[in-house]
Amino acid sequence: MDSSLPYPALYATHGGIWIASPDGEVRGIGRGEAAARAAETPMITLNAAVTATRLGIAEFSGLDLLELFAFVHPARFAVPTPAGLARALGLTPPVDDARAPAFLLDAAKALLGRMAEPEDWAERSGAWNSAQSLGRLGWPWARPIRHVLREPAQAERGLFARLPEWDEAGGRPPPRNIQLGEAETLERLAALTGAKAEAREGQKHYAASNARAFDPRLGEGRPNLVLAEAGTGIGKTLGYLAPASLWAERAGGAVWISTYTKALQRQLDFETRRLFPDPAVRREKVVVRKGRENYLCLLNLEDALQGGFQNRAAILAQLVARWAMYSRDGDMVGGDLPGWLPTLFRRAGSTALTDRRGECVYAGCPHYRKCFIERSARASEGADIVIANHALVMILAQRRADEGHPLGRIIFDEGHHLFDAADSTFAAALTGQEAIELRRWIIGPEAKARGRRRGLSARLSDVASYDEEGALAIEAASAAATQLPADGWLGRLGENLPLGPVEKLLAAARATVYARASAVDAGYGLETDVGEPDPELIDAAQPAIEALEALVRPMARLRQRLTAVMEDGPDWLDGQARARIDGAIAGLTQRGQLIAAWISMLARLGGPIDPDFVDWLAVDRIEGREIDIGLHRHWLDPARPLAETVLKPAHGVLVTSATLRDGEDWTIAEARSGVPYLDHAPRHVAVPSPFDYASHAEVLVVTDLKRGDVAQLGQAYHRLIAAAGGGTLGLFTAISRLRAVHARIADRLARDGLPLYAQHVDPIDTGTLVDIFRDDPHASLLGTDALRDGVDVPGDSLRLVVMEGIPWPRPTVLHAARKAAGGGSVFDDRIVRARMRQAFGRLIRSADDRGHFVLLGAATPSRLLDAFPGGVPVLRVTLDEAIARIGASSGPARARAESDQKISEPGEP
Repeated sequence: MDSSLPYPALYATHGGIWIASPDGEVRGIGRGEAAARAAETPMITLNAAVTATRLGIAEFSGLDLLELFAFVHPARFAVPTPAGLARALGLTPPVDDARAPAFLLDAAKALLGRMAEPEDWAERSGAWNSAQSLGRLGWPWARPIRHVLREPAQAERGLFARLPEWDEAGGRPPPRNIQLGEAETLERLAALTGAKAEAREGQKHYAASNARAFDPRLGEGRPNLVLAEAGTGIGKTLGYLAPASLWAERAGGAVWISTYTKALQRQLDFETRRLFPDPAVRREKVVVRKGRENYLCLLNLEDALQGGFQNRAAILAQLVARWAMYSRDGDMVGGDLPGWLPTLFRRAGSTALTDRRGECVYAGCPHYRKCFIERSARASEGADIVIANHALVMILAQRRADEGHPLGRIIFDEGHHLFDAADSTFAAALTGQEAIELRRWIIGPEAKARGRRRGLSARLSDVASYDEEGALAIEAASAAATQLPADGWLGRLGENLPLGPVEKLLAAARATVYARASAVDAGYGLETDVGEPDPELIDAAQPAIEALEALVRPMARLRQRLTAVMEDGPDWLDGQARARIDGAIAGLTQRGQLIAAWISMLARLGGPIDPDFVDWLAVDRIEGREIDIGLHRHWLDPARPLAETVLKPAHGVLVTSATLRDGEDWTIAEARSGVPYLDHAPRHVAVPSPFDYASHAEVLVVTDLKRGDVAQLGQAYHRLIAAAGGGTLGLFTAISRLRAVHARIADRLARDGLPLYAQHVDPIDTGTLVDIFRDDPHASLLGTDALRDGVDVPGDSLRLVVMEGIPWPRPTVLHAARKAAGGGSVFDDRIVRARMRQAFGRLIRSADDRGHFVLLGAATPSRLLDAFPGGVPVLRVTLDEAIARIGASSGPARARAESDQKISEPGEP
């Protein structure tokens, strides 16, 4: 292969821009020249979206090395930086940014070289066909690939021919009733930790106590409930995997392990390799189960490959198809699809390739027997361990309980988020977006609407021809659905020209919100409670109720007819038809419950307030642009439906977290876990962290910054990050301040060799931002709530956490109601302490970690400072004093990071 490439390479950071000629000669250039060259000459770069942001241009249409990597090694991970790519390819990383463009040329040659040696290229199959398709779309890498990729001797099988079909399986028998002994539980724990592992008494106590969640329950509605707080460093995941895996093996049942973050799901998936080292056995015994919207939809992909997508979106579809050939499970969000791949395409993103809400045709799909979603659902039926998220587990627990097959054993890790997850899961919202989704599900595409969605009449045409009553019900439901909002509803409301009763209701809600609401930042959403509603809103509610009732009646009748058809078993009712009708019945049930909640909400307008619920009106906006309007209802205490629909049907539940309690008080943990709605007490387990926080960490409360002064705030962040030499996680309570600080300091820090990344600024997904941060001990990362919890960065890559202020809860209508019911300011203090405790938990993740936690809040009340572990020094200092203390300890930390940097795959411990 000719090792030369006719393209220059460009590398841009906040600290400078460098270009390498095709022969490797490098020089620094200015932003203006770089933008001009980018418009004229195809150039190799690393992450074109980020490069465009650094150059201040809308698009960079060069040859992105990440796209080439995704083509050559689909379903493989690489940190999307020069150093990360070098490790993935076995190359020597560049010593500094100025040498990065020359390295990009070397990396491109290495990737192309792998295609020239097919015997050493594990992902060779399918590459030829994919390259031809990408070439027809004008993909810039297609031309150099043609010079090295040889046509295979035999025609390649396409994706849809390669994917295996899933098999039907019989129902699983109920698990046996067994009781785990302490000795066997600890024996399983020892097998998981390994013979060379240090004996941890806290972990042993934790594992043995958790085993009681798997005891046979003593009565209906009386689950064995264990609330377990295990401090950081206990080894929590192995501490519950030991009894969970032992029970599943001996009882023949499944244990559902639920998390709040995808990061913990990845860690759990990795930890189960200890249980089942053989990959084939592990695929059978361990399943990661997510919501349908996380998985690649093969029918959507087929539409895209056949011309449904244009330009960059079509290129993304081809790269996703290539990935799908090698994917473990088709999970596009947190699975083995590199998180950075969809972000390279910005607006031409991957959401159109997933299973969008309401469009699945189930057994009517030609790819149904190969569907990743259906495969995952069926695999979970026979698995020992099913890893899922809180929302999905709650939805499935409710559905399974209604069907008489409840989720028997559940572990809720990150249990401090259980209340928030239940709050979202059991809420109702009658909004324009929700209503139009319902209309589309019933009627299907209308007028010039794009997409392949099929309405009820198309999905159930065979039923309609067989059952006259069912056909009439479909016709009546479709007619009633025309009273729901249609395309263009937001524009009509803006012009005060609503059509139909539900649009008129939304128009009245919008008028009420604008009349009564106020916002600190007028660019964001507005809301107001429904107390003393306007007469116009009350008048609009009744016609909307009548329209919804006219819709729900034929939907209920259709559900009954579908059930009858299933019982009759006509000749045409084969396995696929049964699955399709089952899907329709489930959809009708779910949407019937949704409409019933809407009707209940509207019936309360103008009447007495229901003390169990909090209702409000909202106009959702992004930077001043309206995106949705509607009425919202949440449980005042969502732990109540949690207890009724999830806890009571179960036999055993473990709720665990490192921050489950508020100090020493179990009352709050019990209240937020649903215990008050059970008639028996849970078992409490508390195992403190083995880490020496007092000597390894220090909390500094900075007292001399003026609140609201963004210039001072930016200067403080710059000086603190510089003093620590990077390795800083900056947490913000407002996106606007995050962006303002980043804009002020990113260039200055980069010129000192300290790269700065930020959520809501860099066009990179949050998981990848954390991967980059973990990978570079000099890097720092700014973010909001998503980074305050669930981020695991052990070692010297994280040695300073800075919070820009006290994380008070937003003063929403819902928060105000819960605050009034929960004790006023005491309720707020409890939330703040929990958030500060979670943020501090990012700092010390292993026994050798050391660092500082800085709170930029002069007015921080002393009563909040017990959020930090006992014995940790808490000092109120000036900014200069804080910088001096951080600088004095940052040198050894940086030296350790540079001499002994240990990089692990994302999610690995």
